[in-house]
Amino acid sequence: MNFLAAASVAYERNMAQLKAYKEKQTQEDAELKERMGKIKHKIAIISGKGGVGKSTVTVNLATAFAMQGKQVGILDADIHGPSVPRLLGLEGKQVKASPVGAFPIEGALGMKIMSIDFFLNEASPTIWRGPLKMRAIKQFLSEVVWGELDYLFIDLPPGTGDEPLSVAQLLPEMDGVVIVTMPTQLSSSIVKKAVTFAEHLNMRTIGVVENMSGFVCPHCGKKTEIFGSGGGEKMAKEAGVPFLGSIPIDPKVGEDTDKGTPFVLSNKDSAAAKEFMKVVAKVQEFIENKK
Repeated sequence: MNFLAAASVAYERNMAQLKAYKEKQTQEDAELKERMGKIKHKIAIISGKGGVGKSTVTVNLATAFAMQGKQVGILDADIHGPSVPRLLGLEGKQVKASPVGAFPIEGALGMKIMSIDFFLNEASPTIWRGPLKMRAIKQFLSEVVWGELDYLFIDLPPGTGDEPLSVAQLLPEMDGVVIVTMPTQLSSSIVKKAVTFAEHLNMRTIGVVENMSGFVCPHCGKKTEIFGSGGGEKMAKEAGVPFLGSIPIDPKVGEDTDKGTPFVLSNKDSAAAKEFMKVVAKVQEFIENKK
């Protein structure tokens, strides 16, 4: 009899915990819907491979829209290797919290930035498994006071794992993804998996950007194909998705990165910035046609 009574108490306790968990999930889902409902467009930047300059593309794409007077936010969803704060010169900043949520850090041109990097010191690694990462990304979307934005750009880590999957599940209304690659055949063959990933999750591919596409000598103007050429365009054609453009290697991009300044803002007349603005125009065209 004592065993049955104890089992009954345990059952009731478990059911109460399950009910509380479901109620909390329902509340969080409502908060997520409310926060994201204030953001007109959401674009993720992905790649199947690391080292292609995906975060640099994210930051400069967001900056280009902010330069046009748009209200812009960037979510650095790379939990293990966040780099957006450094690219914007915001390392060491601390997020302020309030009863209504956490407030993003303000960057250049009033852009709103959120990253796990704001919660860690420089030497602290993020040693998390999948569930913790998904939880953090959901909190970044639902518990951050983003306010009303025209665009939210989401910088995702390389590959097709937990973080990209979490964002795809949490934001089914996302406008689409921009896929970044390098000219090499190796990079393009791996990045092609990102195109397939987007298709499987019903996310529209806005297009492919080929980064580090040749080096233009600032003295003689001659272009040298350091990593080969045409890999990104060929991959886009084979996958049946738009090709947005090629961004050449420019030493000023590296200098601006070290300074924490987007190159489209500080070096508007550079070859890289001019080519990048062509990419921006095509992304804008995609959004306008979608509307």
